[in-house]
Amino acid sequence: MRIHQAWTSAAAALWVLSGAAFADVTVSHSNDPTLLMGSQMASLFGAERKAVDALPEARLTAMAVGPKAAVPAIAKPMKVQKIANQAVLQNPILISYSVEWLQSQPAPAGDQQWQCLKTAIYFEARGETLKGQFAVAEVVLNRVDSPRYPKTICGVVQQRGSGSCAFSYSCDGNKDVMTDRSSAEVAGRIARVMLDGAPRALTAGATYFHTRAVSPSWSRKFDRTAAIGSHLFYRQP
Repeated sequence: MRIHQAWTSAAAALWVLSGAAFADVTVSHSNDPTLLMGSQMASLFGAERKAVDALPEARLTAMAVGPKAAVPAIAKPMKVQKIANQAVLQNPILISYSVEWLQSQPAPAGDQQWQCLKTAIYFEARGETLKGQFAVAEVVLNRVDSPRYPKTICGVVQQRGSGSCAFSYSCDGNKDVMTDRSSAEVAGRIARVMLDGAPRALTAGATYFHTRAVSPSWSRKFDRTAAIGSHLFYRQP
């Protein structure tokens, strides 16, 4: 009898412990975060679906196609300006003051204005470096652009006044014959490049120059802008 009671008590105790153990691992569904998140997501998706359904057809099509790509504007042609009766692009060409670059350019040719600029470069600066020759060409073209001087290259280099000449070679009594063919070709190429729109980047707008061997009175009144080779360059105030 006592043995039977002992077994009964043990069984009851085991059942109580078993229930307690199972209670420790039981998950309460009332506070499961995944169920709460699922409910909220379903609510959001439902509201989004209603909002999309309410949009007009044109709006839905635009959303599906996406924004239109911007079409680049067609570049406008470059304007031209007149320099010594020559049509020149406003965007100047890029140059290099080297014999190699100059020789790589097309064979030069031109009208009377080109010939006058070529002659001025030859007689005023053929013994100078390329930069020195380009600088003299700049002075001639700067004068053409100034209201103080004739409006053509030939008019500038042949200008006379007060018993003297603007460019001494034009009234020194000698014939303007270019006997040095190599120097004449260089002068012609420089003249062509300058007339075609090369930048005037050497003399800062100079309209006067003289050799270092002389000191004319006007050189003490004008602003010196450059010193290249044997020449000094000035801009009239």
